[in-house]
Amino acid sequence: MTRERLRFALPRPVPPGLWRRVPPAVFSPILGALGLALAWLTGVSAFALPSGLAQLLAGMVVAVAAFALLAYKVKLIRRPGVLADDLDVLPGRAGLAAAVLSIYLVAAVIGAISSLVAGRAILIAGVALHAVLLAVLIRVFRRGPPEQRRVTPAWHLSFTGFIVAARAAIILGWPALAAWLFWPAALAALAVYAVSLRQARTARVPAPLRPLLAIHLAPLALFGTVALGLGWEAAGSVLAWAALAVVVVIGTGARWLLADGFSPLWGALTFPLAATAGLWMTLWQIQPTEAHRLIAGALLVGATLMVIPILTLILRDWARGRLPVKTNAAIA
Repeated sequence: MTRERLRFALPRPVPPGLWRRVPPAVFSPILGALGLALAWLTGVSAFALPSGLAQLLAGMVVAVAAFALLAYKVKLIRRPGVLADDLDVLPGRAGLAAAVLSIYLVAAVIGAISSLVAGRAILIAGVALHAVLLAVLIRVFRRGPPEQRRVTPAWHLSFTGFIVAARAAIILGWPALAAWLFWPAALAALAVYAVSLRQARTARVPAPLRPLLAIHLAPLALFGTVALGLGWEAAGSVLAWAALAVVVVIGTGARWLLADGFSPLWGALTFPLAATAGLWMTLWQIQPTEAHRLIAGALLVGATLMVIPILTLILRDWARGRLPVKTNAAIA
């Protein structure tokens, strides 16, 4: 990760037409917002809040996700090869993986508040699109330079991301599918952790890329949530405390992590924090102690205060045309 740099290009003329340069980076905070909506849906009972409030948040975030997915679909229809072009750069790889994972969480939210049938259909579509993304990504890696194949935290989104499908499967009433997805995703996560640790011993992480390190938190939170959903209470509890410890480390090291100032890569912070809040909400439901409720509440408030502003700033940059330039998004 450490030697790979964001590749910026001089501004290029964009041909006339709607959504020719939709930036994949917009999906990272959208993924975080969907995770936050699920956390709120799980946790309203802990704080005696009206369920309509969480459902309103969920509906708004699903609408934003649907709009962004539609916009990128139009971009793909204009030129299907743009998918490989976006995967050539780090923000594009992270963003497109987040886009696929967003489909899983849209399925989970719809299943939780509306229709299990619709949610299951969306989940199946998401798995198919994830397989396509991985096939194209592997092709890009094979024909690209060796530096492009260096393991980064964003690899969790692409290769460990099936654990997000498992999270959705629990909500949609498919625990067998969740259990089946758990172990391959766990092997992928362990491989990414091992290679990342080896790389960290020999290379320094440049300041612009440090926010991506927060992605390492997401697998802990998701595996913990799925473990609790499958009834593996001891494993889920251990992972919950491990995820909380990582959150504390992120908090104490925030000055170092965010030393380069705000950038679109801050979107990488949102989903791990939201997923950790969701994990603790689930743990509180299973083990409703006062300590668990307080920790879950603090994490939910903290994630909300982090996710919503980052989502707003990145959507604003997209609306103003800055985000595609900042992240070197491909043009259809």
